[in-house]
Amino acid sequence: MEAEKKSFQKKPFNLIKWAKSRKGQQVLICVGFMIIPLLLLFVFTYLPFEEMVRFSFYKMKYGTPREKWQFVGWKNYIDVFTRDDCFGALKLSLYYVVGAILQLVLALYLATILSFKVKGGNFFKGLMFFPYLISGIAIGFIFKFFYTRGFVFDTILQWLGFELDNLPYWLKDQSINNWSLVATSVWRYFGQNMVLFIGAIMSVDKEMYEAAELDGANGFQQFIHIILPSIRTIVTLNVILSITGSLSAFEPPYVITSGANGTGTYFVIMNEIAHVSQKVGLASAMAVVLLLIIFAATIAQKLIMKYLFRNANETDEIKHKKRVKA
Repeated sequence: MEAEKKSFQKKPFNLIKWAKSRKGQQVLICVGFMIIPLLLLFVFTYLPFEEMVRFSFYKMKYGTPREKWQFVGWKNYIDVFTRDDCFGALKLSLYYVVGAILQLVLALYLATILSFKVKGGNFFKGLMFFPYLISGIAIGFIFKFFYTRGFVFDTILQWLGFELDNLPYWLKDQSINNWSLVATSVWRYFGQNMVLFIGAIMSVDKEMYEAAELDGANGFQQFIHIILPSIRTIVTLNVILSITGSLSAFEPPYVITSGANGTGTYFVIMNEIAHVSQKVGLASAMAVVLLLIIFAATIAQKLIMKYLFRNANETDEIKHKKRVKA
């Protein structure tokens, strides 16, 4: 009886033996792959973000001891919307938002054309995608030379019959300099959006085009009722990336004009406040405000895109229900 009782008793758990077992190694590997990225994410993302939010409630400079930090509450956030340089830079982002919309329209138009058999299509795809591969700093120097008075752009316009004296200063005239910088961003990024659109359009079932042609649908009707609903996920993604990127534009105005003549975007002004004026608390508040604006813009874009593609979503739900019933 005692031997039977001993046999039913649980054996003591051996951690070393379990760790060497197949199951133990699987668990340890999974936990290790999960903990290491989460630890890196916490140390280099969430912890600095928490510190930045805390800094935004203080008046401080780099290197100032903690005991000398001056708590100012919400004053820094109020300054973001009352200071001319901060709020003016925020309004300047609207230029880049308009440019992002034009960039998406151009990218979608070219992607639709190049998704079908076109002579030299692959060459044009590579040619238009190439600017995205160039460093943003290098592009800044290229366009700084391009827009300089009497240089490349002015020379081309003179070939077309314009007189140099009648041409504006593309980087100094405040009625046009921001549009010049927006054109630089459009030139750089529309190739990336175009390639993403092409990949999505080429995944559309070709039988749908054939059926639409039999029904007498023209190219524009096929685009509206077949292509656009089929690639709505990529369209939504590109819209979100383009709009959020336009709100945080930095490289073109910083490299080309250094933010002079009314071209200082939100990031340029924030960089100047943080590293020149050393108003770390105000710069931190600006960063938090921008993050909240990006979150709000992302949610608004998703709701708008969901509303625009509501018919396509309903069609997908009906198809899914039919498949389940079958």
